[in-house]
Amino acid sequence: MAKARTYYFCQECGYQSSSWIGRCPECGKWNTFVEEVVKASSPKPSKEGSYGKAVPKRIQEVTYSETERIPTHCAEFDRVLGGGIVPGSLLLLGGEPGIGKSTLLLQTALAITDRRLLYVSGEESEQQIRMRADRIGIHADNCFVVSETVTQRIFEHIDAVQPDLLVVDSIQTVVTEDVDSPAGSVSQIRQCTTEFQHYAKTTGVPVLLIGHITKDGTLAGPKVMEHIVDAVLQFEGDRNYGFRILRALKNRFGSTSEIGIFEMRGSGLAEVSNPSSLLLSHHDEELSGTAVAATVQGARPMFVEVQSLVSSAVYGTPQRNANGFDMRRMNMLLAVLEKRCGFKLGAKDVFLNMAGGLRVSDPALDLAVACSILSSNVDMPISPRYCFAAELGLSGEVRPVSRIENRVGEAARLGFERIFISKYDLRNLEQNKYNIQIIGVSVIEEAFRNLFENN
Repeated sequence: MAKARTYYFCQECGYQSSSWIGRCPECGKWNTFVEEVVKASSPKPSKEGSYGKAVPKRIQEVTYSETERIPTHCAEFDRVLGGGIVPGSLLLLGGEPGIGKSTLLLQTALAITDRRLLYVSGEESEQQIRMRADRIGIHADNCFVVSETVTQRIFEHIDAVQPDLLVVDSIQTVVTEDVDSPAGSVSQIRQCTTEFQHYAKTTGVPVLLIGHITKDGTLAGPKVMEHIVDAVLQFEGDRNYGFRILRALKNRFGSTSEIGIFEMRGSGLAEVSNPSSLLLSHHDEELSGTAVAATVQGARPMFVEVQSLVSSAVYGTPQRNANGFDMRRMNMLLAVLEKRCGFKLGAKDVFLNMAGGLRVSDPALDLAVACSILSSNVDMPISPRYCFAAELGLSGEVRPVSRIENRVGEAARLGFERIFISKYDLRNLEQNKYNIQIIGVSVIEEAFRNLFENN
């Protein structure tokens, strides 16, 4: 009988130690070691060996051809992946419980009708998966489902089905008989991920893994798991809103700046091809404290409504609160408005909100934030047909931003009448090409004068 031994594993990087250590010598984190009982199993013929054996080649003998990606028939998902799923890749999708990870992958799997798929679930029964598929309303004869948690038996099912795409839900529930520790432990997650990586690389079959996240919002398990996979996708959203955002934290085959936007409905996840129409408020009357910002997520221009409320501090100490925007950057903009423009905001409460529950970190929002704060302070509305795209410096100058052509073109397409940008961006623009009035400003005071000149 194999002898069981106790080891300590770092939950951050997977470092193994025979005794407990307060600080991990590999990643430098404190109090991250957990105790696990590992049984050294007797050597067994590897199941992975049947999938192929690597042979050393000269680098000149390695043939290279442009890999044809597998389209998911979901434009938002393909956008984040960089055009589709790369054969032989290992993808990890993480997100909060109930955010829609399983729905997204099942919906994607059922939509790929020209491939044989195997959906392995360690959390739900086959009947529950069928119920979700009926709710989504997509039926496919090429999708096979199985409820299994042991990798050895999963590979037996793989041999029987011979899938072209494998989905595992979730990696924290899968165990291997080679490691005698509970499911979800550091050693189990690391070993199971390595087995699926070997299968994907030797057979060319892409594997999609679903992963849990911790209360801090990071993926549960050792950090080495994120290094093993080819792409790490984060599925996030607010439970109070129906929007879901899919973003790539790591992507070896594409950009990490692209995002995909979905809307959760009763029939599953629906793609949002024009998010600006959902993120902008539709009201007839002009209200003070609102301004529209032209932001860019990846290569996609989006328009977000910035809402501000400035009022006298009732409780003595002024309150500062920002929802969907960096609080420290808002304080910096308030300091610029007070120092460079002369607006006395030090004794006033300032509340800032991004409509739609979206969190944006684009510096191009600075001008819209400053204008919305001023609009609320003087109680003068800004026309909803005006938009802004510029960054503010500490000296009050209006700085240029990237992808200005995309922002201006989208503003013209959506019917905006004016867009306020930095005058330094005008050098790179063909103004006659756009059906919109482009106003270039150099300092923040000039933007205010142009904005309220008719009021």
